[in-house]
Amino acid sequence: MIFEIFSHPSLPLLVLLGVTLGIIVGSIPGLTGAMLISLSLPLTFNMEGPAALTLLVAMYVGSVSGGLISATLLNMPGTPASVITTLDGYPMTKAGHASRALALGIGASFIGGFLSWGALVLLARPIAKLSTALGPFEYVALVLMALVLVIGVSGTSPVRGALSCAIGILCALPGIAPGTGEIRLTFGFSAMDDGFKLLPVLIGLFALSRVLAPQSPLPVEEGNGFPASSLILRWREWRAQLLNLLRSSAIGTGVGILPGIGANIGSLVAYSTARSTSKTPERFGQGSEEGIVASESANNATVGGALVPLIALGIPGSVIDAILLGAFVIHGLQPGPMLFENNPTVVGTITSSYLWANVAMFAIMLLAARPIARLARVPWPYLMPVVAAFCVLGSFALANRFFDVWVMLGFGFLGFLFDHWRIPLAPFVIGFVLTPLGEEAMVTALMSSGGSWWPLLSRPGALILIAVAALLLGWSLRQQRKLPAKHDR
Repeated sequence: MIFEIFSHPSLPLLVLLGVTLGIIVGSIPGLTGAMLISLSLPLTFNMEGPAALTLLVAMYVGSVSGGLISATLLNMPGTPASVITTLDGYPMTKAGHASRALALGIGASFIGGFLSWGALVLLARPIAKLSTALGPFEYVALVLMALVLVIGVSGTSPVRGALSCAIGILCALPGIAPGTGEIRLTFGFSAMDDGFKLLPVLIGLFALSRVLAPQSPLPVEEGNGFPASSLILRWREWRAQLLNLLRSSAIGTGVGILPGIGANIGSLVAYSTARSTSKTPERFGQGSEEGIVASESANNATVGGALVPLIALGIPGSVIDAILLGAFVIHGLQPGPMLFENNPTVVGTITSSYLWANVAMFAIMLLAARPIARLARVPWPYLMPVVAAFCVLGSFALANRFFDVWVMLGFGFLGFLFDHWRIPLAPFVIGFVLTPLGEEAMVTALMSSGGSWWPLLSRPGALILIAVAALLLGWSLRQQRKLPAKHDR
């Protein structure tokens, strides 16, 4: 499983390509990993499933890690996951310790990713086997749990999260009803008989919306120069951070497993925990090494954690995992227990590519941190036409019809409005993706029970999932009341 990607010579090259592109995009404020992966998805149509997923997972890893470069050197988080890193990374840069701040961030990112890979290998198959005991009512409860959780962790406003999720569910309804086979909510447009396709929706929300949104000018100062050798710390320097690394990686992995929470919340929880247990909490926000380690190890660990429910249950643990779920479907693969039985090679390729993507990320970040940092100052007007062109081409390539381009444009405008009104996108995407799955399970469940909802509470498995959802919702809402307003997004 460790060396699965070396079974074909093209897979290691795809890992290097994906990680490099992810780091570059992640380091440029305004561009996101979700944008990169949604734009790259059409390019994988003619690729085999394992190769396509290898490339996309590598992009995932690189984009989460790349944000620490601009966060540390320019005080501009390249991704939401690196917001917390700016609190201590940039103060260290201003104090003349940019190389040490990057060394801590890069090392912590690798260790967090490596530890979460271990969790992915150990937990994915047992969870998948456990899910075979789930009936339709348990699956309905599982989808409800995912939707409830993503609402509960939607920044400091669960109401906005609920609204976003409800709009996502509504947008998933047009098309063929799974229970009756009737066409619904198409308003007479035959092109909508199959509903809104996932790819144009994602490209519009995460790529075109960034083109429409005004971008702040980037700073013009040059970052500090540093050789790659200065970005490697010795073991005795890491030993003082060992407990912080393990704890923050565990928090990030656990938060990643919970559907819809994301790396930004994982890094925030780990950072808060590190501060509350530190002997020098007053250093946090002033250039604390513990803060950088906690933030970066946690946000990279969420990647491996989020892959666990995706592979084992077919439940996306984050926005990018929702896009990866679309990649599975496009390539004729169904995540969940049958994936381990029918396509074990795919599982091995994904887990192996995730491990080696972290290794590649570590090496590339050490060698190319300085030139990549310069890319963070590329003027947005030069990037905008390129991104817009890929938005149109990617949407049209799905089925060679202009209707999908119009869908992309519509959802791009919707994403712009969401950003303007500070409505989170994660609940929308997860609601949009899970609604067809949940509705199909609901129809099957009601047919098996003669239309009764009582098994949802009388079956132990379903009842446990609902109880867990209620407990986690209460915990997440309690935690949200403690979060500063500036981390709402």
